[in-house]
Amino acid sequence: MFEKPSMEIPDAVRDVAERNVAQTRAAYGQFMEMARKAQEMMTKSQGAMATSAIEVQARAMGFAEQNIEANFKLATELARARDLKEFFDIQTRHAQSQMQAYTHQAQELGRMMTEAAQKAQPKSKI
Repeated sequence: MFEKPSMEIPDAVRDVAERNVAQTRAAYGQFMEMARKAQEMMTKSQGAMATSAIEVQARAMGFAEQNIEANFKLATELARARDLKEFFDIQTRHAQSQMQAYTHQAQELGRMMTEAAQKAQPKSKI
């Protein structure tokens, strides 16, 4: 009869994918180091910048780093997937996890922005 087509991902393809993830991660590390240095320089030169704005910016940068790291983890896991079922299972778990993370991050940044706005309001005298 007919033979089922193989749904396995060849080792060579997985190896190339893993190397690409490693190279991309190294480039990302260099970019983030430059971004941190730029942020430090801006913070030092902007003495009048509100402390709250700096805190929100730093927190947003931290969330961005977390999300990028999660995507690198996803890419690494996908590169190691042995077949399509495992590939799609990995994607599903990642999507669920990231939706929870995004919800938490949005709530946290919203709270911080609200606090910053309240601090910026002039105090009314009664």
